Amino acid sequence: VGLHNHGSWRPKPLLDTARFALSFKSRHRKNHQGSQALWRHEAVQKYLETLSKEYQQVSHLLSADSLNDFEQRTLRRRCADLSPIAVAFQEIKEAERELQELEAMCTELDSRDEKQLLELALEEKETLDKKMNTLCRKLFQLLVPKEKYDGSPVILEVTAGRTTGGDICQQFTKEVFEMYQSYADYKRWTFDIVNYTPAEIGGLHHAAAHISGENVYRHLKYEGGTHRVQRIPETGMSSRMQRIHTGTMSVIVLPQPEEVDVKVDPKDLRIDTFRARGAGGQHVNKTDSAVRIVHLPTGLAVECQQERSQQMNKEIALRTLRAKLYQQIIEKQLSQEQSARKLQLGTRAQSERIRTYNFTQDRVTDHRISYDARNIKEILSGKEALDKLINRLLEFAEIEAVTQHLENLQALEGGGC
Repeated sequence: VGLHNHGSWRPKPLLDTARFALSFKSRHRKNHQGSQALWRHEAVQKYLETLSKEYQQVSHLLSADSLNDFEQRTLRRRCADLSPIAVAFQEIKEAERELQELEAMCTELDSRDEKQLLELALEEKETLDKKMNTLCRKLFQLLVPKEKYDGSPVILEVTAGRTTGGDICQQFTKEVFEMYQSYADYKRWTFDIVNYTPAEIGGLHHAAAHISGENVYRHLKYEGGTHRVQRIPETGMSSRMQRIHTGTMSVIVLPQPEEVDVKVDPKDLRIDTFRARGAGGQHVNKTDSAVRIVHLPTGLAVECQQERSQQMNKEIALRTLRAKLYQQIIEKQLSQEQSARKLQLGTRAQSERIRTYNFTQDRVTDHRISYDARNIKEILSGKEALDKLINRLLEFAEIEAVTQHLENLQALEGGGC
């Protein structure tokens, strides 16, 4: 921050990490302790102090009469960017002072007569500690710009993997799809099934849904990948063996901006119709209303069988196809702009295992953040427990982004830039 030789003002950029994902190999992953731990880092404090001083300088410059219209507009935009960060920074500083005073008081309250007062102080300390963590998360969310597609609806697809007997994967795929359906209801999103291919024994081969609502992609973007299940099957051929089976299913999450402008040449499409195999409805198995569209140049294939009208299914399938083609464009752009980072956690390869659901130990493990959650039923219910896990991922992503930015700044300073 500062003035040029000619007196004009030049801003420093805020966090230049508009698109980020988690780095699996980062040393910070193993030592991740939450937002407060990062807040106390010397480099973070130094960076925030710099932004706070810049805010004060910009505010002072705005009161000058010598600025032209362009400089006024530039400064006002910068002031709007810095203002919430400066406010959050001061709020955390104040909460930190209160916390330090409480901690000092707690060390002095050790006599029996003061036991009740100590308990009250400890309760207040716990409340302040939670407040600090909330404020730190708020600050880091301000520092890290939102991804371009965070507010977009998504196409979510699930596909069963393969294992001995096959039924364990299909049953698990159904449970995971229903988990996201329940999660959409929990978040008050709209969940529209566009494709549903059930398995013969009650499981699910493949399904897709269009999910819309507030910040859908932001919450679901890290769910893409391979989900592994370990359990003793209760039904099907595998249940006779009475041993733990391991299976997998894959999840793909595609952002679908409201206006997807991807031109598709009708000559590049092969459109097939067939009888719907969906979960109910009078039209199922009676008319060739289901539609499959294959994009010949890329080999991409989409299906839709949810609506009674073949034309409506065709329109939905075309919209889904455009979203997939658009996703390829997005990934190409992001890989060119920032090769060290990925759109989703790790790579988007379907072979990448992101989470394990161990039914015999009643444990869900997210391998990217080394996080274990007990009570699989609570996770699969798609409510508070799943939301907590997803928020842990989001918090970790925010911390990784801030950490990466500070490392880049240190590298620039070390290089004499």
